[in-house]
Amino acid sequence: MGSGTCSHHGGVAQKGVDQPGLPTDVPLPTDVPLPTANPLPTDVPLPTANPLPTANALPSPTLPSLVPVPASVLLPKAVTPGAVDPRVTQANINSTICQHGYTATVRPSSSYTTRLKREQLATTYSDFADKRTGSYEEDHLISLELGGSPTDPRNLWPEPYAGATGARIKDRLENRLHAMVCARSMDLAEAQRAIASNWWDAYQRYID
Repeated sequence: MGSGTCSHHGGVAQKGVDQPGLPTDVPLPTDVPLPTANPLPTDVPLPTANPLPTANALPSPTLPSLVPVPASVLLPKAVTPGAVDPRVTQANINSTICQHGYTATVRPSSSYTTRLKREQLATTYSDFADKRTGSYEEDHLISLELGGSPTDPRNLWPEPYAGATGARIKDRLENRLHAMVCARSMDLAEAQRAIASNWWDAYQRYID
């Protein structure tokens, strides 16, 4: 043990003599730049991926277009907007409009409708060239079978019999809407709005 031999270095350690440390006064060279990677060439375009095929677009569903309302069936809303009978409601249709023979109990007299027809042909509907009362039905815009007012002049107008949009054509719509209301497939108020707002459009929706 007194020989002073260092077992793990295999040399002789001298007492009191410091081991030289790593040199700290030698600066790293600064004049040698670090190598940089070669830049990628900029004149070669990068390949682009082929676009994914797009699915064929489904055709948009198209609603059937309505034939514009003929001028002969346009009603001046300020004069003939339609009016309902307050005695008829959704709650009592079984005992009123859906009761067989109901309309006969509320239909106005022909003397009243003929007089009103003459007045209207001379005033609000004076643009109708044919002044013969027999050429027109004094019709209820909201029909009696849909709870329309029987005598309110706002619900009556001289409807021509002639033409593809004549009074007998509208009768078919009235019957269809009446059947739907009484079958509970349409509310009474909905049927009244449909025929009062534009009965020709309603005809094409529910008949054609």
